[in-house]
Amino acid sequence: MAETGKQLHIVMFPWLAFGHMLPFLELSKLIAQKGHKISFVSTPRNIDRFPKLPPDLAHLIKFVKLPLPQVQNLPENAESTSDLPYHKVKYLKMAYDLLQQPMNSFLEASAPDCVIYDFIAYWLGPIAAKLNILSCLFCVFIASALGYAGPASVLMDPQNEYRTKPEEFTVPPNWFPFKSTVAFRLFEILRIFDEVEALVDNVPAVYRLGAGIDGCDVITMRSCYEFEPEWLTLLGDIHRPKPVIPVGQLPPVAYHDDEEDDAWREMKAWLNKQSKGSVVYVAFGSEAKPSQAELTEIALGLELSELPFFWALRKQRGMADTEVIELPEGFEERTRGRGLVRTSWVPQLKILSHDSVGGFLTHSGWSSVVEAIQFARALILLTCLADQGLNARVLEEKKMGYSIPRDERDGSFTSDSVAESLRLVMVEEGGKIYRDKVKEMRGLFGDRDKQDKYVDNLLAHFQSHRKGGLKKEIK
Repeated sequence: MAETGKQLHIVMFPWLAFGHMLPFLELSKLIAQKGHKISFVSTPRNIDRFPKLPPDLAHLIKFVKLPLPQVQNLPENAESTSDLPYHKVKYLKMAYDLLQQPMNSFLEASAPDCVIYDFIAYWLGPIAAKLNILSCLFCVFIASALGYAGPASVLMDPQNEYRTKPEEFTVPPNWFPFKSTVAFRLFEILRIFDEVEALVDNVPAVYRLGAGIDGCDVITMRSCYEFEPEWLTLLGDIHRPKPVIPVGQLPPVAYHDDEEDDAWREMKAWLNKQSKGSVVYVAFGSEAKPSQAELTEIALGLELSELPFFWALRKQRGMADTEVIELPEGFEERTRGRGLVRTSWVPQLKILSHDSVGGFLTHSGWSSVVEAIQFARALILLTCLADQGLNARVLEEKKMGYSIPRDERDGSFTSDSVAESLRLVMVEEGGKIYRDKVKEMRGLFGDRDKQDKYVDNLLAHFQSHRKGGLKKEIK
């Protein structure tokens, strides 16, 4: 049974991106560890791709498969953003929005105590309210990114003229009561400006976020007071009287089978041959894909750095992506022995935990950042999409990461800047501050007791604010 009070039944409904689904799954596991029941709702293909649950939690976490409605221009079997080139993600959102009625029917039939939903599903809060179910918006962003986004009223107002030009997103907004560099760089906002402002035949992301905040009973995000105290205070002020309850950093806990597959054995054997802390791990997450020009400069920069590297390279975003990127001719031959390139899925957590890995060239996606910091891996930053630029500003401010120098308008960079940045953070005296800072923060990001308390706090709120729903038994 649950550790305190009545056993809760909580429904999880994340957006169809692994950078969203996996934090929702980590939170589900932490809640299930307290004895509460989880119904984790997603599409069949995504659920089939999730990592195996720990045996002691499998009876408490039930996966619920809702078939994804087909919409025009959405490729067959595309059920996550990782299955699609960036310009086709809008069609996935259209299909996701058609899950309103199936979700309504599921919530009505299962009568949970609470539904935890993603901001893309901005329509779910009002559905939960109609069914007398407590609703919680879980933003997978950190508090500073959510603070930068601003009040729901600003986000939802189509006549709002506060930020209408890309340049206006490159300075901190007027609701910051303190000095901060948290804002997009020009090339970062230019890459996502259509997404921020509006999409043809779709709902703007900023409106979804505002409506998601407006329609929920409680807001939570991936943060903690030890890391972002001023930002959490700001969020409390912005969204008052709505409660803002951080859920911690959600460091992943991998469930390992005793058996190792052949692919990992081969990777591990290569890593075992490298010196302790010498390897740069290179990966840009499940969503981002560098352009061909960027890929070439990254590859040549790795070659120039003369550092050992392990590169998890994604050549395309799903089968519908016709722009396949390729390594420079002769690159793998010239770096053979010093570098390892993998174009299929790799066990990132296992790689980052290996003693030979010392640094991480990353897109600044927060799940990857948390994984790296819990193993004290130094961070070299190369942002690609979404909130990554805001994450990078926070890491830069706190001297936890170093961004590769880039052109302010188009985001271009050179192989020399890649090599110099890698060597600075990995081995040079001038980069010692970055290496030391992640070691200092490791204790906070990997603190399971602190993480437990944040989950307990959120569950205590759910217990004390249960609405009763339709009072049906959990099946």
